Amino acid sequence: MTVSSDVTDDAPKARDDSSLPSATLGGEQKRSIEQITLLLFITVPFLAVLASVPLAWGWGVSWLDLSLLVFFYYLGCHGITIGFHRYFTHGAFKAKRPLRIALAIAGSMAVEGPLVRWVADHRKHHKFSDAEGDPHSPWRFGETVPALMKGLWWAHIAWMFDEEQTPQEKYAPDLIKDNAIRTISRQFLLWAALSLSLPALIGGLVTMSWWGAFTGFFWGSLVRVALLHHVTWSINSICHAVGKRPFKSRDRSGNVWWLAVLSCGESWHNLHHADPTSARHGVERGQVDSSARLIRWFERFGWAYDVRWPSRSRIDSRRNPDGKGARGRAKTVEAA
Repeated sequence: MTVSSDVTDDAPKARDDSSLPSATLGGEQKRSIEQITLLLFITVPFLAVLASVPLAWGWGVSWLDLSLLVFFYYLGCHGITIGFHRYFTHGAFKAKRPLRIALAIAGSMAVEGPLVRWVADHRKHHKFSDAEGDPHSPWRFGETVPALMKGLWWAHIAWMFDEEQTPQEKYAPDLIKDNAIRTISRQFLLWAALSLSLPALIGGLVTMSWWGAFTGFFWGSLVRVALLHHVTWSINSICHAVGKRPFKSRDRSGNVWWLAVLSCGESWHNLHHADPTSARHGVERGQVDSSARLIRWFERFGWAYDVRWPSRSRIDSRRNPDGKGARGRAKTVEAA
């Protein structure tokens, strides 16, 4: 199958380079210990979500716990959307060194995997979006309802357990060459531990109690991580299966409005695939995109520059000819 690429202009060309430093946290094959660790990172927070309803019903939830949940949720969410995605993957803007480091750490605290691996997977996704080679297309197994149900499960979670890894030297050599970024990526478990422990530490110190530490950890760490995980994964699954498609793209990416606030603007996914390097995804009136707003603030403070804001003419040039938000078709992916 011949597939055209919409990888960003700033992204490195796919190539092998034996002179690059070693990749981060594993090579091209996922080991059993990595799969077990991944399973724990997924199941334990999810079980906490299931337990949150009876816990809130029985003991309630404090404003401190909710504040910890919201603060660390949006810290990690914007670390992923602004840092891992729009900056490191697509080069939607340039950043001064302190902001670059801060975005790398904030994204790592979302507990979604090492930076270099995350970027490599996403660049590969854009190269083969909803076609053979896409790591997480929901159309992988076909277009029938059973095939799509299987594909949605694959795109949402199952693909992460695939033993085959995206070659990091091939898809993210620029990040591997950066000593600071490579180090942050290799220290993923450290940043994950910090992310999970800070809510408990804050909760315990504010209340001066072990119960405050426990509830801070429960709501601010476990429940928060589970919610952020499933919102992020929904961009891979839901936003490639449903939603309006007012812009021209060669895949099935769609805009899903009800995910916009929780995803920090990422669910305006059709525009993103029509114009991957754009710093703003929600380009129409009323389309909330908190990530773009923060990038604007970074620009005004002088921390970010050369921001790729989409012009009206650029947006209009990418619209579907019928202007009705057509649900575009993409070539069905063959079952692997």
